[in-house]
Amino acid sequence: MTTYRGADSKREEFRRYLEKAGVLDALTKVLVGLYEEPEKPNNALDFLKQHLGASGPETADVEALKLEVTELRQKVEQLTEENQELKAKACIVTCPYVSVVLYPKML
Repeated sequence: MTTYRGADSKREEFRRYLEKAGVLDALTKVLVGLYEEPEKPNNALDFLKQHLGASGPETADVEALKLEVTELRQKVEQLTEENQELKAKACIVTCPYVSVVLYPKML
């Protein structure tokens, strides 16, 4: 009889832990969403993973973000070069003597 009560109290303790952590609410919301889905997905487990966030970002999203990062790095490089050229031109205008010595190609 004590074994039965011990297991029962462990279950109750675990249930309280899950409830306190918000796990039960999250699971309930996802399961209700699956229940209310008009067209049930072929793979219910994938549905749960996707809606709980366990599956991570979609591959298409990751690829789009990688492409955006590459484009932005190229833009930064281009703007850095343009910035250096403009600084050199500004120096030519404000410091003509130094400009002749340091930047003879730009004159």
